[in-house]
Amino acid sequence: MTTWVWRALVSGGLWMAVMLPVPAGAQQQAEPPVVKESASRAGANGELDRGLAMLDSLENPNESEGRLVILPEIKREGDRYFLSSFKLPDKLTFAGQPVPLDNWQVRERIEYEFYQFLEDQGESIILAKRTGRCFPPAEKQLADAGLPDDLKYMLLVESKCVAAAYSKAKASGPWQFIPATGKRYSLKSDEVRDDRRNLEMSTEAAVKYLRYLKEFKQNDWFMAMASYNAGEERVRRLLKEQNITDYWKMHGPRETMRYVPRIIAAKEIYSQPEKYLGLSKKDLYMPMETETVTINVKDSQRALTSIAEEFGTYFLELKMLNPEFKKDSLPRGTYQMKVPRQSCPTRCFKQDKTP
Repeated sequence: MTTWVWRALVSGGLWMAVMLPVPAGAQQQAEPPVVKESASRAGANGELDRGLAMLDSLENPNESEGRLVILPEIKREGDRYFLSSFKLPDKLTFAGQPVPLDNWQVRERIEYEFYQFLEDQGESIILAKRTGRCFPPAEKQLADAGLPDDLKYMLLVESKCVAAAYSKAKASGPWQFIPATGKRYSLKSDEVRDDRRNLEMSTEAAVKYLRYLKEFKQNDWFMAMASYNAGEERVRRLLKEQNITDYWKMHGPRETMRYVPRIIAAKEIYSQPEKYLGLSKKDLYMPMETETVTINVKDSQRALTSIAEEFGTYFLELKMLNPEFKKDSLPRGTYQMKVPRQSCPTRCFKQDKTP
């Protein structure tokens, strides 16, 4: 089968239609001094030979009758389409601070992350769709705390907005807290539950930690984010050793060198999904309407399947709505859980159903 143009579907700008043949048969803390790997790296090793500038060519577009496919109107030479049609703007800001794109190495680092996101179109589309579900709670908590809304893009780099994300450094949850820092900000973790996986609870902890890093340690959002990633003491030591005060001049662990540029690139792309990915607001995943109920387990344990049935849902959905619960059953005790908002007669709690 010929090489299809699907890999060239980088959305944005004006559109054109082409006819294609139909295929046959179709963080972070002072201790330990370890840089945690963000879940969103997905094995990317940073080589510049991954084809950031050019996508596959169209082969024999008129060889048979086909169906209509919409492609972005991007720069082309002959039958070749180029990812470089998308350009990083000349000026960028993040959290109210200007990004020094006039510095050659800063621009190159951010452009690298920018094209890394765009090169993997399927991944980028899913990340953009997830923002509709995971950003609203974070946006409200950041606003209530008086912190910049831009910090929400850390969620994409830390965990891809996956609540159950877990790293080799034992960082857990959407904000990827390691155990020591989670405990420092009252995120409990035991055999039954891991509060680091709860979006609202971990966002509250992230707000406190980021404010601490910004106001009492670095007084700079770029440095605060770097400290969140590598650990505040490690960053302080690097600054002292290199006699600098600017994140953009710091030589440090590779992950930390990529971390802030990746967040800035994420803001540029995912704040404008219609421009870069062809997605409108209605294409994003919407948060499910839920309500919080109290579960009293009186026996030695109770299966989540039983709890799900009681509240008009099913095991998988209950687990996804409550990722902090690690087991398939709950021991004796009292718990707060999210369940789908009741909507009779379509969806009624078991105790409210008529016989």
